[in-house]
Amino acid sequence: MIFLALAGCALPLPDKPVRPQPYDLGPALPAAAAAQPAGPALALEPVVAPAAIDGTQILYRLAYAGGGQQPRPYAQARWTMAPPQLVTQRLREALSARRPVVEAGTGLAPLELRAELDEFTHVFGAPDASEGVVRLRVTATAPAARTGRLLGQRTFTVRQPAATADAPGGAAALRAATDEVARQVAAWVDGLPAPR
Repeated sequence: MIFLALAGCALPLPDKPVRPQPYDLGPALPAAAAAQPAGPALALEPVVAPAAIDGTQILYRLAYAGGGQQPRPYAQARWTMAPPQLVTQRLREALSARRPVVEAGTGLAPLELRAELDEFTHVFGAPDASEGVVRLRVTATAPAARTGRLLGQRTFTVRQPAATADAPGGAAALRAATDEVARQVAAWVDGLPAPR
């Protein structure tokens, strides 16, 4: 009995738990000079998303193995904030380079944007080929109208190839895809009819 107790003391201690690596979308977008005079102020609501992508897990899908409908989290990688918050930051940066951007509900802007993040995933088409996929549905309204007036709605989908088939590669591809979506949204907003 004493021998068993002493043998138990000789077992190696478990390793320290490995903390997930944190990822974000990197430095702010470089401010580009507006190609036209600054537009009217815009109110931006925080981006919303389904519960599946509203956490800090970095999700991937194995589309080549019949797992296209099964999002899975990377075990050792996390976003520093939920994807809707990351995308809201990028949209605010891209839009504010062209016009004033204020919080929604303040009554300070004749144009208001709402956005829904439908996809924010690292998708594998093959074991060694993957891409970051961002799909964002944006609705523009003129809130000053008595009942609100719809100015436009569009879904933006960007697929950015990943340099590596792992969490860092997926995070980098999602960053590039998000930046491109933000640029496309800003250009689309510039082409909307002026709110009355």
